[in-house]
Amino acid sequence: MVVLVIGGAGYIGCHAARALKRAGHEVIVFDNLSTGHELLATGFELVQGDVLDGLALARVLPRANAIMHFAAHAYVGESVTNPRKYFRNNVEGGLSLLNAALDAKVNKIIFSSTCAVYGEPAKIPIEENIPRQPVNPYGVSKLFFENALEAYDRAYGFRFASLRYFNAAGADESGEIGEWHDPETHLIPLALLAAEGTGPELQVFGSDYPTPDGTCIRDYIHVNDLASAHVKALEHLAAGKESFAANVGTGRGYSVQEVISAVEEVTGKRVPRKVGPRRAGDPPSLVANPAKAQALLHWKATRGLRDVVATAWNWMQRSREVSLR
Repeated sequence: MVVLVIGGAGYIGCHAARALKRAGHEVIVFDNLSTGHELLATGFELVQGDVLDGLALARVLPRANAIMHFAAHAYVGESVTNPRKYFRNNVEGGLSLLNAALDAKVNKIIFSSTCAVYGEPAKIPIEENIPRQPVNPYGVSKLFFENALEAYDRAYGFRFASLRYFNAAGADESGEIGEWHDPETHLIPLALLAAEGTGPELQVFGSDYPTPDGTCIRDYIHVNDLASAHVKALEHLAAGKESFAANVGTGRGYSVQEVISAVEEVTGKRVPRKVGPRRAGDPPSLVANPAKAQALLHWKATRGLRDVVATAWNWMQRSREVSLR
């Protein structure tokens, strides 16, 4: 199949593009390069364009059989202070893409959704059937697009898979691509930068949560496991099976302190850190129940926390060697 990867020069999109290629699919990357990097799309046709540009989409969509959509703004804090930016790109841009796809008769899409659609769930691990009650504009924007997909499926037979990510982390084992954000806000790269001495001391937000060591617990899924779930979802839709939404995680949570310990083990360096108060809106624990994705897609995450940290460290070292950062 020919797959148009929207946001394919970004962190998760570039890993999905490689996974598609390994599975024998042809990939076209479509990215405005506002947060993506041309280097991460090396080896693929790159069409520079924006999801809000219907004409740009109309030029490339007729060549595609399916879409993977990764082009979203994804900083929770920023979504609170600048919701206009998030609704413009994630909602208006998403609808622009859907309508262009409908006009081009491309009716299969894999959507990069998020556990943020659940808000602050009362029950852990999180199952798909709990209420979706996002607590920030980022989560609201993702839920809006999920709702749009459901409506387009009912009205037009537009088949979709909404994959609700937990904490994507790690890098390709080759060390050629990985996480490259500016600013960087994710725990594992920040801990690695602190350990390396090229970043500030790590800020730990809260040590008094009702968890075994007092720090937040999250479900960290390796980006290549995440990418493989996208390929499986594409094959599911290509086989004519039903649309669905599913959690994509490992089902195992790790605390901030456990992540710090893994970083220190992998790097052999201490992580300088400062413990501060909790951040508003940070739940004590967010862990997926991935049973639905496992059953529906015959998929399972195979990499653990140490793999996540080791591949992220390898990417960071390699990118320094070739002056990518």
